[in-house]
Amino acid sequence: MHDLRFVIPGQDINREDFASSVPDFNQRSEIMKTEMGYKCAITKIVSLTEKEKLFQLRIIDSRERNIFRFKPGQFLMLELPGYGEVPISISSSNSNHEFLELCIRKAGHVTSALFTVGEGTHVAIRGPFGSAFPMDEMTGNNILLIAGGLGIAPLRAPLFWINEHRDRFLNVHVLYGVKDPSQLLFTDQFDEWEIINQIILHSIVERAENGWNGKTGIITDLFSDVSIEQSKTYAIVCGPPVMFKVVCRYLDRIGIPMNRMFVSLERRMHCGMGKCCRCMVGSTFTCIDGPVFDYWSVMNLKEAI
Repeated sequence: MHDLRFVIPGQDINREDFASSVPDFNQRSEIMKTEMGYKCAITKIVSLTEKEKLFQLRIIDSRERNIFRFKPGQFLMLELPGYGEVPISISSSNSNHEFLELCIRKAGHVTSALFTVGEGTHVAIRGPFGSAFPMDEMTGNNILLIAGGLGIAPLRAPLFWINEHRDRFLNVHVLYGVKDPSQLLFTDQFDEWEIINQIILHSIVERAENGWNGKTGIITDLFSDVSIEQSKTYAIVCGPPVMFKVVCRYLDRIGIPMNRMFVSLERRMHCGMGKCCRCMVGSTFTCIDGPVFDYWSVMNLKEAI
């Protein structure tokens, strides 16, 4: 059997030059300087559903591990040597400098290959790329975290941030919708957060199966369970683009300002550096200027969603 724990022949992707201080990766000028890669080892793989797995990665070089930083909402380019690379949102706490967590759905050539590897496999990452959720700006407010399907994965990073700074926020609600109960992710972790950090999880499925006793319907049906103070609420929305329209229009209708709603267009990501042009919306590179946008900006990006 072919052993995927290898070094790329004739290519050393370790960084050679190290900055004296950690750059601000949320600035466009810095984003374009992240072409070099980091060698990582997959230290843990957790099967979540038939189609999703959680991969824990550790940057091998200790110097690189100490210098690497990211912000909630940013993404990486993950390379499995010999197969290619894919953009993946970071699903872990940005205060954890030992490990990164990536929730990956088996969908294409690279992700299918990743589902065949084991712990100890060497991969490479580039980044982090893109804009982030403005967590500091949200301080002192209520937070709505709204996820559809795999959209719960990029929401884990801001959730970790809120957990670690819980005293800075008012009421925090997670609204989570999927097609059927078998697609629910991380619910055991959210139950723990609800008890410890008073973060309230509301979940709903479109089709009730497998003895489901919770709510059935679409994600906007969950808003009836939440008391929303429009002037003191921020919303983060992640999921399929069609959900953005439904959810953000609803939030707009009940009076939450568009510049207090944030969406992630991470599904448009490709190279992460604005070189392949596959993420372009008009003259905007969503991988550089995004993937996080406030809803006002999205409404002014033709065909963004």
